[in-house]
Amino acid sequence: MHWDRLFEDLEGQLAAEWEAERAVLDAESERLRIAKLALRTRLRVFEKSDAPIALRLCSGEQHRVRLRAVGADWIAAQTGGPGALIVPLAAVTGIQVDHGALLDSLDEDAPVDGGLRERMTFGFLLRDLARRRAPLQLALRDGEQLHGTVDRAAGDHIDLAVHDAGEPRRARAVRAFRIIPQQAIIWMRTLQPTL
Repeated sequence: MHWDRLFEDLEGQLAAEWEAERAVLDAESERLRIAKLALRTRLRVFEKSDAPIALRLCSGEQHRVRLRAVGADWIAAQTGGPGALIVPLAAVTGIQVDHGALLDSLDEDAPVDGGLRERMTFGFLLRDLARRRAPLQLALRDGEQLHGTVDRAAGDHIDLAVHDAGEPRRARAVRAFRIIPQQAIIWMRTLQPTL
């Protein structure tokens, strides 16, 4: 009887040690998985789930939005009004979400690469907006906000024809021409219902 108890006790200790070691390995495995998780992957989860988020930008502004597209280095979001809010990821300083959405964005079954759109850079998007002659509102890092139309999108800057909001880009409506480095743009809002 004494030996039976001893062996049962040893078996219990061994099982507990194995369970503790397995828990440590599982925790380390989860830490490594999360260490490889990219911000864009988590943003795709917010886009797919249509979760409301608050974007905090380098200007100090906060925008309550729902993500509609995640590009290579930008996001497009719906703010409740017409058009889309387009933000370079470099201008984002934080994303506020509820705890459930935060945990969901850590899920192992996060959406995979979104295809061509996810390879489109901010410069590619600007070239498309120039081609469409889409009127925009822009916010710059120095606090200035402009309305205008992108005439040209070069490698790292745009040529903007500045005109009043609601005015089409016509020679008589243009008040100025500005060269704006892409890195100076905090956000753009398309003034048309869709992007």
